[in-house]
Amino acid sequence: MLAGVSEVLKLESKLVTDGCQDQSVPPASGSTTTSNTGSISPSSIVGEELKLAFQLRRFTFNELKCATRNFRPESLLGEGGFGCVFKGWIEENGTAPVKPGTGLTVAVKTLNHDGLQGHKEWVAEVDFLGNLQHPHLVKLVGYCIEDDQRLLVYEFMPRGSLENHLFRKSLPLPWAIRMKIALGAAKGLAFLHEEAERPVIYRDFKTSNILLDSDYNAKLSDFGLAKDGPEGDKTHVSTRVMGTYGYAAPEYVMTGHLTSKSDVYSFGVVLLEMMTGRRSMDKNRPNGEHNLVEWARPYLGERRRFYKLVDPRLDGNFSIKGAQKTALLAHACLSRDPKARPLMSQVVEVLKPLQNLKDMASSSYFFQSMQHERRTALASPHGSQSMKAQGTFARNGQQPLRSLSYGPHASPYRQSPRTDGKRQ
Repeated sequence: MLAGVSEVLKLESKLVTDGCQDQSVPPASGSTTTSNTGSISPSSIVGEELKLAFQLRRFTFNELKCATRNFRPESLLGEGGFGCVFKGWIEENGTAPVKPGTGLTVAVKTLNHDGLQGHKEWVAEVDFLGNLQHPHLVKLVGYCIEDDQRLLVYEFMPRGSLENHLFRKSLPLPWAIRMKIALGAAKGLAFLHEEAERPVIYRDFKTSNILLDSDYNAKLSDFGLAKDGPEGDKTHVSTRVMGTYGYAAPEYVMTGHLTSKSDVYSFGVVLLEMMTGRRSMDKNRPNGEHNLVEWARPYLGERRRFYKLVDPRLDGNFSIKGAQKTALLAHACLSRDPKARPLMSQVVEVLKPLQNLKDMASSSYFFQSMQHERRTALASPHGSQSMKAQGTFARNGQQPLRSLSYGPHASPYRQSPRTDGKRQ
């Protein structure tokens, strides 16, 4: 796929025979993949090439078992369609497990035994992240392919996913941090589309796939659905529709024609989620507000109505200019005409000046008027019900399209309830 590959690992016949026997493979519990998991012939993937960059480490299953303390529940970071993600500790420059709290902290993702599609996503993840390096892409440390076991080892991202901070935390994410995350994620997509040796379409841009380091720097994870961009005079890639409802571009859902502008649309959805504090799909909201994009469209292009989109939990602690520009940018990214959407490099340039603006709404007459309007809405029975719903953040309100799936898909790390009551 990409240059800089120094090793080609052939999948041995024995490994494939052990891991993908001729049999009907039922989807794993919680899987969001609706793939061809029926009859899988070993010959269908024997000899498939897995391109690996030289810097990837190859782990044994036993090393990762020890590194995660036998995949014990208290090491669990998240789970979903691909499999489970566990916290582990390895040598700084090797593969041997070390004592917890020492060495290099990593996230170990296991693969559900989900047949050919799961295997393909595992290969895609290694193929892309093993050859792409950028400050806003999660780093793939190594992999394990042993018998029927397939695991991936990533750098550990201490603050987990953007989804967790937006929808599962009691305290709202500050506006400045939201803008920092938006810029970082935009830079990651811009690299894939315009700077990588060959363009890459990410295809699954959503809050659960944006991971945060200790300083809230955003990194894209989960490249299982990524595709090489169109080549030559081709305008799009034709492919089976996969992704997540609420994020996938409408023209892609309808035609299966995939372009980089499909990612731009998904970015617009996430930008709206960051601005509003609402999920892209939430059945727990009042009628007319289930789909975030459709609810928000009337306000996006209106200079005096954009404030209705701002997360009320911020209580005026947001930049007026920043929120206006963000609404206009989301409006452009969500254009129904793919050609009218901006390039991600243009999105980056729009977001750069929005970092750390000081014109806080809370000190303005504008915000006072907004608060008065909200209080008036709360005073009416219908308004009270609507505003109450606005403060509700359902764990499963959004529905995952892995083939088009519904709801959050586990990559490092969709936070799951910890069995020991601790927080990561």
